[in-house]
Amino acid sequence: MQNMTTLIPLILMFVLFYFLLIRPQQKRQKAVRQMQTDLKKGDKIVTIGGLHGFIDSIDESKVVIKCGDGSRLTYDRNAIREVTEVSKTAEV
Repeated sequence: MQNMTTLIPLILMFVLFYFLLIRPQQKRQKAVRQMQTDLKKGDKIVTIGGLHGFIDSIDESKVVIKCGDGSRLTYDRNAIREVTEVSKTAEV
């Protein structure tokens, strides 16, 4: 019985960590992965470095981003932090 009372707080801590830390992090990772797979040409995006631009072309691992001054920069697909505006052609 003494062993059970020492294990209960450890089990409760693990359950608490799972629901407060591990599970929400897994949901965020899944959402980011889904966003990165749904990228399309013309989407307005922001990179992890803060660069704002439009997707000019895209392949499996690289994205070419067109910036405001017309320059085109190549980034890894994983460097896209968020999509701020979905392309108009994708909505139709």
